[in-house]
Amino acid sequence: MRRIIQSIAAAVIATTMWCAPSFADDVSLLDGVTARGGDNPTVEAGKFKKDPPWVIGMSHFGVNANTWTVQVAHEAEAAAAKDKRIAKFILLDAGFDQKKQVADIEDLIAQKVDAIIVQPVTSTSADASIAKAVAAGIPVIVHTGRIESDAFTTEIQGGAEHFGKVMGDFLVKELGGKGNIWVLRGLAGHPEDTNRYNGLLQALKGTDVKIIAEEHGDWQYDKAKKLCETLYLNNPEVDGIWSSGADMTRACVDVFKQFGAKIPPITGEGNNGFFGQWIADGFKSISAEYSPAQGAAGIRAAVALLEGKELKKHYDYNPPGWDIEKVKKYYRDDLSANVWWPSELPEDKLKEFYAKK
Repeated sequence: MRRIIQSIAAAVIATTMWCAPSFADDVSLLDGVTARGGDNPTVEAGKFKKDPPWVIGMSHFGVNANTWTVQVAHEAEAAAAKDKRIAKFILLDAGFDQKKQVADIEDLIAQKVDAIIVQPVTSTSADASIAKAVAAGIPVIVHTGRIESDAFTTEIQGGAEHFGKVMGDFLVKELGGKGNIWVLRGLAGHPEDTNRYNGLLQALKGTDVKIIAEEHGDWQYDKAKKLCETLYLNNPEVDGIWSSGADMTRACVDVFKQFGAKIPPITGEGNNGFFGQWIADGFKSISAEYSPAQGAAGIRAAVALLEGKELKKHYDYNPPGWDIEKVKKYYRDDLSANVWWPSELPEDKLKEFYAKK
């Protein structure tokens, strides 16, 4: 009799474990991503559960904005291809056009996709379309830029004020709280540019570090190189440079080397080309982390919702900055300047996309 009771009890426990909902803590979206504290609603288990196969859509604010945005697309595609339950992954490129992003999301809704991932062009460009998607029963995951609406299902937010402050704090420390800096911002109007800049201002508050020049380099090497050349010719006496993106950092480093000048403390991020410069030239820097694998994290969030798992509405990705020793562990001399770290791309894809020619 005791054995029968024990067997029944074991069966009940096993059944309970099998049927129990999966909670937010069970889902690993991306290394360094955690649920936001405070008032953080829960997307209840089972709300968007749907049997596979699934079709997942993604509205990208601009695939060809720079090398990082290209890799975000690659990371998302690789993550979708890895999960055989995803029958189709539809990637639409808004090309920085707000109207195009609205049309893209409307198109995905019309195609009756099972989930939509949105990287917003601006803080308001996708709000109405996101609300329409959720109303149609389609979960929406937002990343790479905050929006003013809260109609989305869940968001994974990195960079932003934390990113800018990590860089700003580095410069304040290096300059001893006093000096003149140039500021190279990203794409004007993009929420990520605004939020990173606000993080810099937080770091500078109460110090004697002054911004003597401020320009938008659009996170692009070529545009930033021209800007840095102009800034240097106008006034080469600068104590430090806050650069919102590593392609712009590389450009400014090249300008100082071009003029045979000492490279001032300058901020960077996880770009292989920048890593190579930093290691070779030994200037003072920090690498703020903003992994392109956020593209893969968006796929994982969509899958978790379709599996019926419970998620939180808000997730933060706020890792510490990297020093030169960590950079040396990631740098790949056999890959081009265009790959970004940390990456989840498998080795064959890294070589396919980024092997030196």
